[in-house]
Amino acid sequence: MSEPIVSSARSRPEAIQAIPLRHPWRWIAAVLVLALAAAALYTFAAAPGLDWRVVGQYLFFPQVLHGVLVTLELTAIAMAIGVALGALLAVMRLSPNPVVSTVSWFYIWFFRGTPVLVQLFFWYNLALILPHLSIGIPFTHIEWIGTTNQIISPFLAAILGLGLNEAAYMSEVVRAGIISVEQGQTEAAQALGMTRMRVMRRIVLPQAMRVILPPTGNETISMLKTSSLAYITTVNELFYVTTQISNANFSIVELLIVASIWYLAMTSLLTFGQYYLERYFARGASRQLPPTPLQRFRRLLFHFHDPPPVGPFEPLATSASHHDDRVM
Repeated sequence: MSEPIVSSARSRPEAIQAIPLRHPWRWIAAVLVLALAAAALYTFAAAPGLDWRVVGQYLFFPQVLHGVLVTLELTAIAMAIGVALGALLAVMRLSPNPVVSTVSWFYIWFFRGTPVLVQLFFWYNLALILPHLSIGIPFTHIEWIGTTNQIISPFLAAILGLGLNEAAYMSEVVRAGIISVEQGQTEAAQALGMTRMRVMRRIVLPQAMRVILPPTGNETISMLKTSSLAYITTVNELFYVTTQISNANFSIVELLIVASIWYLAMTSLLTFGQYYLERYFARGASRQLPPTPLQRFRRLLFHFHDPPPVGPFEPLATSASHHDDRVM
């Protein structure tokens, strides 16, 4: 009796042994870069004139910690003023009213055209040209007069200089986000009877946030570092405090390292916060959210040796082949 003939359709091909492509020059370049970076770090860290004990002594010094809090306070208040006023200026810039649009354009032109350091000097020395400030109701005797130096303290001068300057830049960021929203959505909402302000608040701005958030995060980080310019107004922020300490103990570089460590720590926290905010507002635009840093680390740790998937339909093709085997 002859043996049954096995159908060729049931036979499976031999597995293909994929040999990964070698990239030796990538490893050589990586080793060279790491060697140069390690040499530069060692040269700096082992400098004979650098005393790391001073860095450790003043890293958590009470005055330094107070300077960190003042820096964060300056950044938060200045960015709040910049975002609020910048959004208002952006809406004014897009207004069909020529007077409102021109006023917004002039504000942006002036504050973007002059350095923030000059503006800080101006607010700090405002008493030289206006010794007194008055607030009152026109055509009445109701008036309040105060001394400029008492009203505009060094901290308020720093807030005005940083916040008003930031508003000019944030207005362009917000305007770019508003323009990115399709005009047809605004026209459709207005056809349904919605007012211009309601369309802006309920339809345009929620979609524009995906465009506004990344540069706003960059502006916040930049504001954190720009707040160091407030030292000219004698505000006890981080850079001013470390400068005063170094003037007393002559450890200039060591105190600069202390300030740099704190600036790096604060900017790192802001970077993480910016990432998760962008991820939150990307929920309606992306089918699959990007992995978080913790998810990337887990994937790298537990799936380092796993072969990468061939394509998005690989599981579907595998199940189909099993289905074919069962049918035949």
